[in-house]
Amino acid sequence: MEEIVGVHVVVQGKVQGVGFRAFTEYQATQHGVHGWVRNCQDGTVEVEAEGSRSVLEAFLLMLEKGPPLSLVTHIVVDWKDANRHTHGFTVRGE
Repeated sequence: MEEIVGVHVVVQGKVQGVGFRAFTEYQATQHGVHGWVRNCQDGTVEVEAEGSRSVLEAFLLMLEKGPPLSLVTHIVVDWKDANRHTHGFTVRGE
């Protein structure tokens, strides 16, 4: 069994007002990823996620694509240790 790790992601581009948070929540649920997503005041979307590294890598590929109305120009990925305090996946307010 793979070790559980964490990742902090900032997604840049046209990612607000296009269903990106709902898309992220759906992808996380499909991949069995735990964590949260929220819009930031600077126009980016921030994601904290935990799962096995291989699952998170597949999840990150989906974030790079984004939903149909989005245009992801860059993602910043910071791998870290899992804190295991998050269960499920939630959409947070701004």
